[in-house]
Amino acid sequence: MFVRFSRRPSLSRGALSVALLALAVGASGCAQVGDTISPAFADPAKYELYDCTQLEAERKALAGRAAEQEGLMAKAETGVGGTVVAEMAYRNELIAIRGQQKNAEEAWRKGKCHETSPASATPAPAATPAPNAKSTKPPRPLIH
Repeated sequence: MFVRFSRRPSLSRGALSVALLALAVGASGCAQVGDTISPAFADPAKYELYDCTQLEAERKALAGRAAEQEGLMAKAETGVGGTVVAEMAYRNELIAIRGQQKNAEEAWRKGKCHETSPASATPAPAATPAPNAKSTKPPRPLIH
């Protein structure tokens, strides 16, 4: 007795390509929508009590983190299926960082802060005694 299994009609390569293309377009559309809701991922009150020096350091740190995330996304996009991997692995973190950047910028404007110049950001060196100045401490005795 022979049993014949019916073959299901398989998707042609063209139909599979169209389905993958539709999935990619849908994923890219989600990324654009996600960029507009970035404040939802950040606490708007986080920077209310920061002073200008703290805000300046935070803004620089956030800019570095955003650049790092964008670099990771660009690196992931070079591989097979990289766009999907980049979106799944890194997009949410980048959206959160951008939301924090927006809140830090608002606090920066409200505080009327200004960038410090690199020369004024470095502390002045401590005063050192002149080489000919005598020490006020008595010499320590030698113990043998």
